[in-house]
Amino acid sequence: MATINDNYLKLKAGYLFPEIARRVNAFAQANPDAKIIRLGIGDVTEPLPEACRQAMIQAVEDMGNRSTFKGYGPEQGYDWLRSKIATHDFQSRGCEIDAAEIFVSDGSKCDTGNILDIFGDNNTIAVTDPVYPVYVDTNVMAGHTGDASDKGEYEGLVYLPITAENNFTAQIPSQKVDLIYLCFPNNPTGATATKEYLKAWVDYAKANGSIIFFDAAYEAYITDPSLPHSIYEIEGAKDCTIEFRSFSKNAGFTGTRCALTVVPQNLTAKAADGADVELWKLWNRRQSTKFNGVSYIVQRGAEAVYSPAGQAQVKELVSFYLENARIIREQLTAAGLQVYGGVNAPYVWVKTPHALSSWDFFDKLLHQVNVVGTPGSGFGASGEGYFRISAFNSRENVEVAMQRITEKFKV
Repeated sequence: MATINDNYLKLKAGYLFPEIARRVNAFAQANPDAKIIRLGIGDVTEPLPEACRQAMIQAVEDMGNRSTFKGYGPEQGYDWLRSKIATHDFQSRGCEIDAAEIFVSDGSKCDTGNILDIFGDNNTIAVTDPVYPVYVDTNVMAGHTGDASDKGEYEGLVYLPITAENNFTAQIPSQKVDLIYLCFPNNPTGATATKEYLKAWVDYAKANGSIIFFDAAYEAYITDPSLPHSIYEIEGAKDCTIEFRSFSKNAGFTGTRCALTVVPQNLTAKAADGADVELWKLWNRRQSTKFNGVSYIVQRGAEAVYSPAGQAQVKELVSFYLENARIIREQLTAAGLQVYGGVNAPYVWVKTPHALSSWDFFDKLLHQVNVVGTPGSGFGASGEGYFRISAFNSRENVEVAMQRITEKFKV
């Protein structure tokens, strides 16, 4: 008889966002006239930049002509896109990243999970708490953890609390860990990292033979010139870090799917016999075996992000969502709520009022003002008592939602 991967049975009932959808759908069915505003999941709402759309239209035309038709593309991505990524996103900031070290994919969410394919089962893994749930759940699925405790923490993971007391930046662990997940600007708290802070992590990783998984999906939202956009701006990071990026939140590709992962060619980890093995070769083999690449049409759209028009349009798009974040942050602060993030990041992290639990506050917002956010406890035990509000929505919806919330929950 066929058997299953029992590790899936360790997962807590319902991934965070499906559980949100279940509750919202149940409420909507019971209240069909309610005008629900969704500020929960980090999905964009504004149209793709014009430059990207026009490039995709031309790419569709290319597919209609035998001389320009494209079939299977390179699994790593087309050279013309990877070269522009290397030049604009990394080399322009002093990062010595070569186009060959860039792998184009269909999502950084996918890559942060798939990267575990090339690592062993005996690594000690550190995650922040709260944390983007994909980091934890994919390790559970891969069999890297034990069961979850009553707090929802999985045996075998090292949890690094991020709280208001440490400015939502985890302390360097005193113990040795092998794989480290860092996300800046942070999802869910909206916190950012200084060069000095990232240098401490790089030094720790190099001293302990650790690998950092650096999720920079929201780097486009950094407006403070003193803050790094890539961990490769830190000396030594190429010796210990894999970086993940996405076109989803800067250029609105959530429904179009394009992202990238950087694996430096000098980066190594240990085999069972103690030999150093190049991770670039393993990831290249993994992608070539399990992935057929991102479509030509989508990659042409992503390439247009780096055109002069594309750069201006993406900047305008990011500024639009940052203005939403400013409105959310200022309105909630004026109402007396404790608010974090929302600067250099599209997420606002709110302390729930009146000692409400995260899910109780979620239900009150949904039922009393018809606004959807994300319970902080869904991101980890240290997220209890907090709530994430996303700036990804129309200006009108953001303004109406803030009016509803501040009138009902003014402290």
